[in-house]
Amino acid sequence: MQVGLLIPQGWKGEFDRWDPAAAWARTMELARDAEALGFESEWVFDHFHTVPEATDEITFESFTTLTAMAMVTRRVRLGHMVICNGFRNPALTAKLASTLDVVSGGRFELGIGGGWKEDEWLAYGYGFPPLSQRLGSLHDGLEVITRMLAPGRSTYRGNHARIDGAVNVPKGIQQPRPPIIVGGNGPEVTWRLAAKYADELNVVYVSPADVAADMPIIRARCEEIGRDPATLKVSLYSRDEDVRTPGQERVDLVGQCIEVGLSRLVAFPTRWDPTRETQARFAEDCRAAGAEMIDAVEPLAQG
Repeated sequence: MQVGLLIPQGWKGEFDRWDPAAAWARTMELARDAEALGFESEWVFDHFHTVPEATDEITFESFTTLTAMAMVTRRVRLGHMVICNGFRNPALTAKLASTLDVVSGGRFELGIGGGWKEDEWLAYGYGFPPLSQRLGSLHDGLEVITRMLAPGRSTYRGNHARIDGAVNVPKGIQQPRPPIIVGGNGPEVTWRLAAKYADELNVVYVSPADVAADMPIIRARCEEIGRDPATLKVSLYSRDEDVRTPGQERVDLVGQCIEVGLSRLVAFPTRWDPTRETQARFAEDCRAAGAEMIDAVEPLAQG
């Protein structure tokens, strides 16, 4: 099992009362450091307002942040946990994904979900459709995105999105396309969408025991459409509180994630303490648990 880190961008209050320039410098520092420590991947949230309440505090925009992270790293995978499908026309999302894959040298992974944070939707003028409509829109969005990332001109007409002879060049570096991750805990709709369109299903804020119990359902969603379940990776974004404190309990959690067969654990240990020391202690605990860490590298020079 590999381990990815969420890199602080302010959404969960980690940069409250910080000067924006100092916060940005820390984000880039921690992106460099996470790679140097041997983490496999780095992730950002796709949000506009802080959580749980919308405050007048820093939340760096996600695509801009990932582009900058691509410039200060050289081998970690990069992506979102996860894009809100409703915030962008899906054809634009595909264009952004392809370009970012080129910018990063073929390291981008497109994580996407239906979205949930109502205050952001309303404040930014998107309305807030019911869940069934948001999931229907995610279905159309995945149709558009997978067609846009495929060779040739793309056409699709759905209930919530359409394209007509859309050209997406460059395609990105990875073949046949950048990996797609569908995020969400819904077994009836979201997991079926993952089985149909994605390379990976990311479940959120559940325990390793819950994942183990859900694995037969996830496999069944693949089998329903004749897909080999082994071709759909399963990852977990763990509860922040579960990875907050260094020590044996955190080592045990990582070990349990390995035991249930997760392909990747994504965690945010720097939520309360965005420092290099916090990342280093988490790297130590991941290695102690037997996680698959990348050999440490020297961070790229600043400037």
